[in-house]
Amino acid sequence: MPSPVYKRILLKVSGESLSGSKGFGLDNQFLHEIGTVLKELIDMGVEVAVVVGGGNFFRGRTSEGMDRVTADHMGMLATAINALALSDALEQAGAVTRVMSAIEMRQMCEPYIRKRAIRHLEKGRIVIFACGTGNPFFSTDTAAALRAAEIEADIMFKATNVDGVYDKDPHKNSDAKKFASVTHDQVLGLKLEVMDATAAALCRDNKLSIVVFDIGDTANILRLAVGEQVGTVVS
Repeated sequence: MPSPVYKRILLKVSGESLSGSKGFGLDNQFLHEIGTVLKELIDMGVEVAVVVGGGNFFRGRTSEGMDRVTADHMGMLATAINALALSDALEQAGAVTRVMSAIEMRQMCEPYIRKRAIRHLEKGRIVIFACGTGNPFFSTDTAAALRAAEIEADIMFKATNVDGVYDKDPHKNSDAKKFASVTHDQVLGLKLEVMDATAAALCRDNKLSIVVFDIGDTANILRLAVGEQVGTVVS
């Protein structure tokens, strides 16, 4: 395997990815696969941070009239479940992890403190960020962009269920065109469905590149780490 081209990465994994083909809950096989791959990254000398979503357990308001803030708080708790599950899979693969939450829950994970997170990374621990930004009205994509900027990650890997960025939904449109690369301004101006506008603007303002790729093949993470062209680069 060639040498990695990045020293520190942030991986954004959606909750839906963690459910595998089941569509809900957690897929143990997928957790095992991603745990093995991320342990390989650590062995290669790459510092790894992860932000997890919560859509495999809870997404948005489930009943008409549900308060948005309440719904977002429930979503944050779903990300904590996923972070703990991923941490366990990584520990089984031989990695050392720390789960850090934007909402205090000391019995289960550490509170998020930027300098402590960076120190964990420098010591070769995989840091998993839970509960988004800790604030309602912000997506986990925005949390990933924020944490990547705070820890000074070299790049953000955004794992999705498609193999890159398209001009329209490739699952619904057979004529959808895939981009090899786009700019942050194109993502915002063309309203490409890469991430929400807040996250895209935050990445643009902090000159943070993003690679959007298909997590269906977890080995894509290793390919990206050594500089292979996979998915779509947003820079």
